Amino acid sequence: MIKKLVRAVLSIAGISTGVGFAFLLNSNIETDVLFAGTPIEAFAGIVLIIFMGLLFGLIFFILSPKIISIGMKLAKTTESELAKVPTSQIILGVVGLTIGLIIAYLISALVKVVISIGFISDLIAVFLYIFLGYLGTRLATRKLGEIDTLPDLFRKINVSAKDNKETEGGAIPKVLDTSVIIDGRIADICKTRFVEGPIIIPEFVLEELRHIADSSDGLKRNRGRRGLDILNIIQKELDVEVKIVDTDFPDVSEVDIKLIKLAQSLNGMVVTNDYNLNKVSDLHGVFVLNINELANAVKPVVLPGEEMTVQVVKEGKEMKQGVAYLDDGTMIVVESGRSYIGQTIMVVVTSVLQTAAGRMIFAKPRNGSGDK
Repeated sequence: MIKKLVRAVLSIAGISTGVGFAFLLNSNIETDVLFAGTPIEAFAGIVLIIFMGLLFGLIFFILSPKIISIGMKLAKTTESELAKVPTSQIILGVVGLTIGLIIAYLISALVKVVISIGFISDLIAVFLYIFLGYLGTRLATRKLGEIDTLPDLFRKINVSAKDNKETEGGAIPKVLDTSVIIDGRIADICKTRFVEGPIIIPEFVLEELRHIADSSDGLKRNRGRRGLDILNIIQKELDVEVKIVDTDFPDVSEVDIKLIKLAQSLNGMVVTNDYNLNKVSDLHGVFVLNINELANAVKPVVLPGEEMTVQVVKEGKEMKQGVAYLDDGTMIVVESGRSYIGQTIMVVVTSVLQTAAGRMIFAKPRNGSGDK
């Protein structure tokens, strides 16, 4: 039905084009003086109008299926491309285009006053419309991350002098990655107020969490659901500002790089416990809060020569070694401790090894009777 309607509209447009073309011919063709002003001249004009109208109408009617097909293909292509672009970018692009065209209109009006040559001034005007329209669109979409922070700027301007003093040196936005959300310790850290808001949750991180929560693998599914539960706790139960942003970077496929780019655009930092993301962020000049490093920093200090009571739970990698753990999860390698598996013994710390992955303590039984 729609195709038939469009075909009829195109045919009418063709008839209108033909009639207009006939009038143009009548105005430019000199009529023989013998028939000038006679009914013959009027009849010839009417015949020309009818003929041209029918001719163009028929041409448009015949070509209408091809025109409709091309138009539908173009519309589908445009729709599929626009579907890949976030709504916020489309809106900002339209706003930027409008502002660019307004500026182009004002400048082109001035150009026409200064340059009175019609052809040159029109050419300059066309160039201004194209250039400034494109420039406005690009600037608006490229500065999306900064525009997202405008509400924060206005809010800071309107707060009282006391609030300004309290927030002087402003809280830096913290962008959470998937691993630190699933880990869960970030909720406890926020609860103790050691981390201030705003907490930034990117949409692409939420999408990754949803994908993990829908996994067919039971372990992954539980991890994803735990991450979503942690987000609910942070957002609803804790007194911390949480923002979910839909800023995306379509030209980037890696989630880690998207996190880094988002942190750069917000002048924020990345919160993670991923060692590799930590290193990549450092290379890009983005500050990182690593939960594992924080946990290591607040563990009690253990010095060589100290004694402690531990339970040897399993054998170590090397011969005769046993392995025990502190309450905070720190691994203790007990030399000659394999024979004490399942027993609680006193050990003496011999050395402490600090790595990026955590801390490892080496010890030996206090009575030195581990060799059995």
